[in-house]
Amino acid sequence: MMFSGKEFCYAIGLMSGTSVDGIDAAVVKIYENDDIRMELVHFDSIQYEAAIRNAILALCNPKQARIEMISGMNMLLGELFSDAVRKVIQDAGLQPEDISFISSHGQTIFHQPEPQLIGKHPVTSTLQIGDISMIAERTGITTVGDFRTRDMAVGGQGAPLVPYADYLLFRHREVGRVLVNIGGISNLTVLPANAEESDVLAYDTGPGNMIIDYFANQITHGKRSFDQDGRIASAGKVHGPWLEELLREPYYSQTPPKSTGRELFGEVYARKLWDEANRLGISEEDRIATVTTLTAKTITNEIDRHMAKGSIREVYISGGGSNNLFLMKQIESALPNGVTLRRMDELGVSADAKEAMVFALLGYQYLNKRTNNLPSATGATKKVMMGKVAWGS
Repeated sequence: MMFSGKEFCYAIGLMSGTSVDGIDAAVVKIYENDDIRMELVHFDSIQYEAAIRNAILALCNPKQARIEMISGMNMLLGELFSDAVRKVIQDAGLQPEDISFISSHGQTIFHQPEPQLIGKHPVTSTLQIGDISMIAERTGITTVGDFRTRDMAVGGQGAPLVPYADYLLFRHREVGRVLVNIGGISNLTVLPANAEESDVLAYDTGPGNMIIDYFANQITHGKRSFDQDGRIASAGKVHGPWLEELLREPYYSQTPPKSTGRELFGEVYARKLWDEANRLGISEEDRIATVTTLTAKTITNEIDRHMAKGSIREVYISGGGSNNLFLMKQIESALPNGVTLRRMDELGVSADAKEAMVFALLGYQYLNKRTNNLPSATGATKKVMMGKVAWGS
């Protein structure tokens, strides 16, 4: 086993999600005796400057993306991720030589889990940028990345990847749990009581913060990129008929495994909903209250669907959406009786840092030559070792 002979190793997990807010960097301690445990040492979230965020968002739009910009941003993000690594190491009071490896999710700019024909060939694809060779060279630390493609190579959707870690770290012998992450997209992991790997179900439920963020930006005329604490939504009322119409989106009725992203629920979709609200004469506060409740309902509808499986009693929320108080209240009020809502922090994992921490674990397993996907979640035909490595200097 790599890192054998050590009581623990330090690793850094890097994450930049569909909201394109910035770079999350988590320094973790990973312990392994009979099982694997992780402890958060320090977490930083470094916002992108506006010009960089806008450029990345443009790359997520096939009508705007250009090859030279994709290539350039791939290398630039490698530099920015390296800067984030140096900052989080310093902030943690450590030295680069203390870090055994870096594990980076990169920045997804395209994700196509359903096959599209190229000539006569059906192809699924995904693309994460933020070059790992650049990170390894700039930091001198071995870097793992590009996880999703290996799962796709064996018939999976390349997502969601977090449920693998959810199963390893958070399953409970007697209590069924649902773990929800609300980033740009929302996803959940269903862990029945005393679950085996094959019992785990996980998938993207639909939009998370993505539409809410767009509406907040429109309402504040670009002054805010998100609805802090859900304050704008709290001033409005849910428009029931419009919400019912929004819930008819076909994605919600698809059966898992399924994954989605900016390609379906991104700016084009958000702008369409904004224009619909204009035509319907819905006030700005009411429209953001409604799309926030859309996120809540698409999550709780799925939780309700799985209540019969394995004594579900606890729901844990992570991601930026866990800070939206209006959203959390909407989720809590719609949960089935007997189910409690909590933040991931109550399981000893920072709600904000969870995804970055998970990628540290995925990198750890890869470097130890262990499989690190969960076929019951991604639809892959077998377990594989996801990742590629750029060795440190």
